[in-house]
Amino acid sequence: MAGRFAPRTARAALPHQAAAAPSGKAAAPSPDGPPLTREWTPPGPLDLRLVLGPLRRGPADPTFRMTADGTFWRATRTPEGPGTLRIAARGDRVTAAAWGPGADWLLAGLPALLGAEDDPDAFVPRHRLLAVTRHRRPGLRLLRTGLVMESLIPSVLEQKVTTDEAYRAWRHLVRRFGTPAPGPTADLGLHVMPDPRGWAMIPSWEWHKANVDAKRSSTILRAVRVARRLEEAATMPLPEALTRLQLIPGIGPWTAAETLQRSNGAADAVTVGDLHLPGIVGHALADNRHATDEEMLTLLTPYEGQRHRATRLILLSGRIPERRGPRMTPGNIAAL
Repeated sequence: MAGRFAPRTARAALPHQAAAAPSGKAAAPSPDGPPLTREWTPPGPLDLRLVLGPLRRGPADPTFRMTADGTFWRATRTPEGPGTLRIAARGDRVTAAAWGPGADWLLAGLPALLGAEDDPDAFVPRHRLLAVTRHRRPGLRLLRTGLVMESLIPSVLEQKVTTDEAYRAWRHLVRRFGTPAPGPTADLGLHVMPDPRGWAMIPSWEWHKANVDAKRSSTILRAVRVARRLEEAATMPLPEALTRLQLIPGIGPWTAAETLQRSNGAADAVTVGDLHLPGIVGHALADNRHATDEEMLTLLTPYEGQRHRATRLILLSGRIPERRGPRMTPGNIAAL
């Protein structure tokens, strides 16, 4: 659920359009050598913490770090190979550096990653709460990674379990079967997730050790067998992309939406089937903390085309109903 990514504190703003991109295709830097670099001058406010937050899968995510000085590190597997991206705000600019075979690809995709293809002005608030929140969070943009599998696999791990369970599974599997990230990342402990073949080769007992049940592991194994076809969804319109992902048994509307919000920057990919989101939206817009998915979608009808952005703003508003029921009890199949 997108609400997991509400930051504890807000940070100031930055970009959306490249100032100067490297001409031609630069050679990928050595993993231990100097990085490729790029600098951006923002045309408007951009809050890096708000924009990049959805990529973080828990406080110890081995693919994502934010250091004390506000620098963001991201390790990922691009179509050209593993890469590490470092992003920082410097005054009115953003600077980026990248290492590894995927460095050039990461820098080329920096505008989209930071929301250059997003259009926040397309959102017209119909509720005072959303108008006030948007005014207070001018740096919110919806990122677009262009990478499906890196968001699909952790989203599958989050199905029907607590977020803490899913985060632990993601950490275990990436550290155990991924590869150290290129560049000066040893002190950060950054890793790149396995490639499709690497995921397919994970033994059944390792899924068990990671506390991942057969249903979720089988879904991931089915997905990685057709990873190339699923990656094509990153360039599809939202309805076609949702259909493509849901062709895989075990991937439903919740998982598809959570994936495409990140890979495609899909402003209308509203998360249905979530345990908490309908009640949060219902409480914020209609004082109905017991709203169903159907009631949530009805309340979001005025925001057709921008429903994901509307839910992000609701979650950032802080108008969240107090929990009254018991929390979901974590399972532990690894102990069996």
